[in-house]
Amino acid sequence: MGGVPAAGKPGKLEVGQPAPDFSLNDHNGKSVKLSALRGKIVVLFFYPKDDSPSCTREACSFRDQYADFRDAGAEVLGVNGESSGTHSAFAGRQSLNYSLLTDTGNAVQKAYGVPAMLGLFTSRVTFVIDREGIVRHIVSDPGSQRHVREALETVKRLAA
Repeated sequence: MGGVPAAGKPGKLEVGQPAPDFSLNDHNGKSVKLSALRGKIVVLFFYPKDDSPSCTREACSFRDQYADFRDAGAEVLGVNGESSGTHSAFAGRQSLNYSLLTDTGNAVQKAYGVPAMLGLFTSRVTFVIDREGIVRHIVSDPGSQRHVREALETVKRLAA
């Protein structure tokens, strides 16, 4: 399903706005549609590159905290423009327990207003989306440690 968002247009997405819907394939070839996850909290993290040191740390931090996210009723999804084959190899090497989505052409990245680093790579931005599809928290920071911690704190607050 081509990665074209069903709603939303390029621009800066802000807390309180509806999250643009999308349908992307994960690293196993399965189609993931954001609107199909309504009723769950969604942690959508954009990251620059599979296998880079900081992206690996971030991905593994989400992996290590995944049970806490799931226990709070959240789904974790990682996104960048790399191929499903690259994602699949990365997920296998790191034993990732959540989906990595392929944003071919970076249409979803643009719909969410996530800038490109050096004009080439997706920047590191994490969105926490509530059960109704509204963005409730955004972390935009090149460091990898704040993303998982703030996302989990937000998820727990929304789940309460």
